[in-house]
Amino acid sequence: MSKLYIVPTPIGNLKDITFRAIEVLQTVDLILAEDTRTSGKLLKHYEITTPMQSHHMHNEHRTVEHIINRLSQGEQIALISDAGTPAISDPGFLLVRACVAGGIEVDCLPGATAFVPALVNSGLPNDKFVFEGFLPVKKGRQTRLLALAEEQRTIIFYESPHKLLKTLTSFVEYFGEDRLVSVSRELSKLHEETIRGTVKEVLAHYENKPPKGEIVIVVGGKK
Repeated sequence: MSKLYIVPTPIGNLKDITFRAIEVLQTVDLILAEDTRTSGKLLKHYEITTPMQSHHMHNEHRTVEHIINRLSQGEQIALISDAGTPAISDPGFLLVRACVAGGIEVDCLPGATAFVPALVNSGLPNDKFVFEGFLPVKKGRQTRLLALAEEQRTIIFYESPHKLLKTLTSFVEYFGEDRLVSVSRELSKLHEETIRGTVKEVLAHYENKPPKGEIVIVVGGKK
């Protein structure tokens, strides 16, 4: 029976994968990987020999039809990203949408997603929150920040280390220097770190200590 499995992979520590995820990756006909080199290390670690095919943001528009054809013929395919849950700020949405439109079953396994531990350990309210992913780099950035300045729920962003200072500086401008913020990086890895405080305090910290690794920013809502 044809099925697309959405399989979360570890965001750092290779042990953070479920038994079921390993079983699915071992038994499907094909694994779609964001970067076959990165995913190859994970598959090798768990002695998974299932064939892999590249599926990333630069080719997903071209490959979706071919994948749907394979699924329609009865194959079972797993989609993984470099880290975390596919389709969360990673490729996956287009393929899932095409499967839903084509009546192909989609099964998303539970597993690692970077923003969840970052939100929980931030100490900021997590009963209601907004996930923004990556802010626009240029066009639309100012408009988005202006809208979010009035948001009363906790806001979650993903950011790269070389853009963190720019983003925190923007938060000072649009949210105010006293807005509470929590920055988590290298989650589940050896040098995992969470810095909490006002935007001004956290910005000062990273001005003196340039950040490394993948970053999740959690911002308190407007009071």
